Amino acid sequence: MYRNILVPHAGTKAGNKALEHAQKLAKLHDSKITILHVVEQIPTPPLVTFSIERKEWTKQMAMARREMKFEMHKKMEHLAKKLRAEEIPASVKILHGYPEEEISRITNSEKHDLIIMAKRKKLPGFKAVLKLGSVSRKVLEQISCPILLIDGEKS
Repeated sequence: MYRNILVPHAGTKAGNKALEHAQKLAKLHDSKITILHVVEQIPTPPLVTFSIERKEWTKQMAMARREMKFEMHKKMEHLAKKLRAEEIPASVKILHGYPEEEISRITNSEKHDLIIMAKRKKLPGFKAVLKLGSVSRKVLEQISCPILLIDGEKS
């Protein structure tokens, strides 16, 4: 039923819980898991207006982004290796951009049929849907495949 599962992972304990759920479902459905981490886009502050300042800002941000992508790739690859040891096909994607946009793009372009991700806020009742973390809410609004939101605070 679920052949291609996407797990957006922010490098948090909650993300690990989402991955645990994905692992269980992958075993049941003989699925492949893609672990996605998005290094968030950081807008240029308005104070950086002069060309020399802007060039230096751009250079420093590019360097920081490369370093973050490298570190997160190591961390996510370690998680994928554990999945592969359990005979679950797993891959890692590290991208740069806005998480909700990249999750949507990857889901549609690679035909994922389930997204399992951690939610940020813990609120009771129907209003909780309206007060989810902004990434969770935007993904719910943009994606047509099933989405399983995991409460990272619960065991």
